[in-house]
Amino acid sequence: MNIEYKETKDFCPMDIKRLFLSVNWESGKYPDKLVRAFNNSSHVISAWDENRLVGLVRAIDDGETIAFIHYLLVDPEYQGQHIGDELMKRLLAHFKNHLYVKIMPSDSKTIPFYERFGFKQYENYSAMVIKHF
Repeated sequence: MNIEYKETKDFCPMDIKRLFLSVNWESGKYPDKLVRAFNNSSHVISAWDENRLVGLVRAIDDGETIAFIHYLLVDPEYQGQHIGDELMKRLLAHFKNHLYVKIMPSDSKTIPFYERFGFKQYENYSAMVIKHF
């Protein structure tokens, strides 16, 4: 298997829907919104097995001081093949001169993964969310 990594914001809604629902993310029910969101994101890197979207990471940043990583997901059939590692390495390369890079893991089981890249947890910092769906 040869995974190809692409920096593109051009996605088919059905590819996005399949990937997001493969990891049981509720936002996968809104693929058209996700496609528009990726077009408005600073950086989007995807992983492909031929024509199948198998992983994705995206970030929003201000170009100098802060970047927020939002969405890092890999199709469960492809997990364990270091696709997430490669996506993260490629994304972090864009932010090596930013003052801060932040991520708010929604699943505590993923914290060790992010710690491997140098992320640290702070007790006084947590995300708050308003859901509109």
